[in-house]
Amino acid sequence: GWEGQDYNEMTDPFTPQLRAIDAVNPDDFGIREALENGVTTIMTGPGSANVVGGESMVIKTTGKTIDDMVLKNPAGIKAAFGENPKRVYNEQKKLPTTRMGIAAVMRENLMKAQDYLAKKEKAQKDNEPFDRDIKMESLIRVIKKELPLKVHAHRADDIMTVIRIAREFDIDITLEHCTEGHKVADEIAEAGIPAIVGPSMTGRVKVELSELSFKTAGVLAKAGVKIALMSDHPVIPTKNATIYAALAIKGGLDEKEALKAITINPAEILGVDDRVGSIEEGKDADLIIFKGHPLEISSEVKKVIVNGQVVKKEEDGK
Repeated sequence: GWEGQDYNEMTDPFTPQLRAIDAVNPDDFGIREALENGVTTIMTGPGSANVVGGESMVIKTTGKTIDDMVLKNPAGIKAAFGENPKRVYNEQKKLPTTRMGIAAVMRENLMKAQDYLAKKEKAQKDNEPFDRDIKMESLIRVIKKELPLKVHAHRADDIMTVIRIAREFDIDITLEHCTEGHKVADEIAEAGIPAIVGPSMTGRVKVELSELSFKTAGVLAKAGVKIALMSDHPVIPTKNATIYAALAIKGGLDEKEALKAITINPAEILGVDDRVGSIEEGKDADLIIFKGHPLEISSEVKKVIVNGQVVKKEEDGK
């Protein structure tokens, strides 16, 4: 219900100043369930109602307060193309109600951010007063390449619009969902953009999901795109990350690449691979012990270790 729906501020299509850390409830059942099933680190942030939705962050799935759980904040700024912002602002009868409008809102505000940054730098150089703008303060980090735009895009034409805008403004982006990425896999690879694919287990609940397939991840990987898999919780529960990887293998993804797509690849894409994503000396010691192969649907999670501390152990203690 509305009491817990804190992920979309559907009052303005441009809200880069929103911060995920101010909305995440560390006692949310989904976080606890993810941990119990071996998901130790997640990226969370605003939804896809707005063209620019706000700041995402990376957190561990254990901790008393959200501040204790933070691994990286912010980790990127959410943006969205396609049906979601179209639908939200069509209902409100204001810009944007078309794909042209979405792209225009994005370009307009990236231009404003460029101008804002130039004025701010001049004021600092000349030691002059400067009126800060919280929206622009957030977005200039994208212009400065300190943060990527994490762009919700399903359809191939939306993906190409995103790539076009990224080139126009020389900014870093990641493609979130990338449902029709298989149609433009070579173009994504050429652009050097990572793709976070999913949720591929959901139904075709809107038009832009008409070609939803577990084959997409394999096609992208073979084209040379760095991929990760996403659940888009609560659309599909985060706890089943290993199942999504297994189904991607069934769809043509190499087994090693599937394991990387839920471990080191997302860590590298999010810029936290110095701490998580692989078993190496000096990292956080987040480890999962399975009974059976990790990607077998019948395998059990026997033990979960986060930051070197056992947070889940089966009753037999083994």
